[in-house]
Amino acid sequence: MIRRHFHDLSVEARQAIAGKVGPVHAARTAGGGMNSGIAAFIDTDHGPVFVKGIPTDHPQAPAQRREAAINPHLPRACPRLYWHIETAGWDLLGYEVLPGRHADYTPGSADLPLVATAITELQRTTAPPDIPIKAAEQRWAAYAPPGTAALFAGDTLLHTDLAPHNVLVNARAHIIDWAWPTRGAAWIDPAILILRLLEAGHRLTEADTFARRFPSWHTAPAEATEAFAAANVAAWEEIARTDAAPWKAEMAGHAVALHAHLRTFPGNK
Repeated sequence: MIRRHFHDLSVEARQAIAGKVGPVHAARTAGGGMNSGIAAFIDTDHGPVFVKGIPTDHPQAPAQRREAAINPHLPRACPRLYWHIETAGWDLLGYEVLPGRHADYTPGSADLPLVATAITELQRTTAPPDIPIKAAEQRWAAYAPPGTAALFAGDTLLHTDLAPHNVLVNARAHIIDWAWPTRGAAWIDPAILILRLLEAGHRLTEADTFARRFPSWHTAPAEATEAFAAANVAAWEEIARTDAAPWKAEMAGHAVALHAHLRTFPGNK
C-alpha cells in the first residue's frame, strides 16, 4: 500500500483528528510496515498520538475496523486505542504512543524474557465472543493436512504475527499491530514465535526450548502441533512462490525445519 504523509490527508480528515486531539503541531511519518496508508506520530498539547489510517473502500479496511474493536479486550502489553473515526473517505485510529524500540530476538538478547512475559500475558486472554474474529481452524484450513484443521480450535486470542517489528521494548515488551487477530488454540502463538526465533539466528532446539516456557506449547498434543507445522510449510511455500523476496524463502525453510523437528521428536516439547 502506498504510504502517504499526515498532511496529505484532506482538510476535513485533519479537522476531524484535531477535534479529537486539539491542534496538531507537527507530524512525522512512521517508517516500516506497509499495511496502512497513513502511519504518523503527531504532536499535540496533550502529548504524542500515533495515527494510522486506511481508505474506507480499501480491501483491508474491515481488518482495521476489527483491530479497533478488539483493542479494549487486549492485555496491558498492548497500546491503548484513544479513538476511531471514519471521515472523508478514511478510517482512522488514534493510539497511545509507547516509547521504545523494536525487540531484539537474537540469541542471548535481554529482550527475550520481556517478550516471553508479554506473550504469557496474552496467552491468558480469551478471544471476545461478540467480535467476528477468524477462527484458526478456518484460517489454516486450506494448508493443513486433510482432516487436521479442527485440532487448531480454541478460545484464546492470538496475535499470529510475532515478528520483532511487532514488539516494542522499553522496561517491558508491548505487542503491537493487530492486523491478524485469530481465535484458536493457545499454543499457536508460541509455534509462530519459534519461526521468528529461527529467523533471528536461534538453533531449532534453542527456539523450541524457549517456547516450552509457555505451558500451552509444552502440553500441546503432538498430532496438533505437527499438523500446524505442516500447514505453515504450505503457507510459507505459497508466499515464497508468490513473492521472491529472500526473507520469505528463508521463512519457508524455517517452517520445513520445524516440521521435520516435530515429526522426529514429537515428545520433546
